Parts: sequence; structure tokens; C-alpha cells
Amino acid sequence: MGLSFPEWGQIITLILIAMALGMDAFSLGIGLGIRGLSIRKITLLSSSIGLFHVLMPLIGLGIGQYLTKYMQEIAAIVGGGMLCFLGGNMLWNSLKQEENQSYINTDSLGSVLLFSFSVSLDSLSAGLSLGLFAVNHFLAVLFFGGIGAIMAGIGLGLGKYLGTWLGNYGEAIGGMILFMLGVKFIW
Repeated sequence: MGLSFPEWGQIITLILIAMALGMDAFSLGIGLGIRGLSIRKITLLSSSIGLFHVLMPLIGLGIGQYLTKYMQEIAAIVGGGMLCFLGGNMLWNSLKQEENQSYINTDSLGSVLLFSFSVSLDSLSAGLSLGLFAVNHFLAVLFFGGIGAIMAGIGLGLGKYLGTWLGNYGEAIGGMILFMLGVKFIW
């Protein structure tokens, strides 16, 4: 039996949100990848980012579900507003034209985990927003983690070839996607 139209819509929406959140990891990965990291370090960093892109939305989804009990009437407006804010923030950061900082010590596990945590904070907010809606949590965290890890790995690998200019465009595109999805949820 095939998927219904609403189920396909949910899958496409979750993939778009995951890609938008992954753009942040992609752009920061390009900045860090300028150093020409080894495959082993790229795998470690992208796996760590993928793990945090699973854990953070799970926390957000739990908080969002808890809040839904008290805010059912305004859940779509609050969730959509949060996605708009998150997308606007990503867009604003990309437009500031600051060069990506790559002062992460990739030899230190603590630095790798802290970097992964900071890149995944946006996923916490997105998870909180999605927790206010009826979504498939398994698919959400699967897409967020998998796509986040893949996009981080691609950014880390391409960084030495492309430089930082592509990272700003990626974050801007991700911000626009989140903002447009937030507007869709509000209306």
C-alpha cells in the first residue's frame, strides 16, 4: 500500500526542514574543511554532528509535546513563528558576511562534541516547533540526523576546494526554507 498525499507532504516537509538545518552544518563544515581534514576526522565530525542532530530534536520534540497540552489552539502559530525566527536568524547571520571561524581543535574529542552541539542548537528549536504538531518523530530525527551528518561531511570535504563563500549561500538558502515553512504553518 502506498503513502497518502498527507504522508508524502509530511515526508517532504521533514526533508526540507532537515536540509535547511543541515545547511548550517554544511556552511560551518566548509569553514572548518578549509584546513584539508583527513577522511577519519571528517567521518568523526560528521558522525558527531549527525548524532547531535538526532538528540537535540528529540529533546525539542519532547518539550513541544508537553507544551501542546497547554497551547493546543495556538500551537501552529507558535511553531510556525519559531521556524520563521530560526530561518530569519540563519538568513541574518549569512548576510552579515562574516567569514566562518575555524578555530576548532579537531584532535580534541571535547572540542568536536562542543562544535557538534553548537551546530545542532537549531535542531533543538526545530524539534520544539515540530513537537507542537502531529509529526512522525522517528522520521523527523532520522532525517535530521542523517541529512545533518551527510551535509556536514560534504561541507567538510568540499571546504578545501570551495572556500568560505559557498557556506554563506548555503546558510542563506536554509534560512529562507525554514522561514517559508514557518509562514506556511502560520497561515
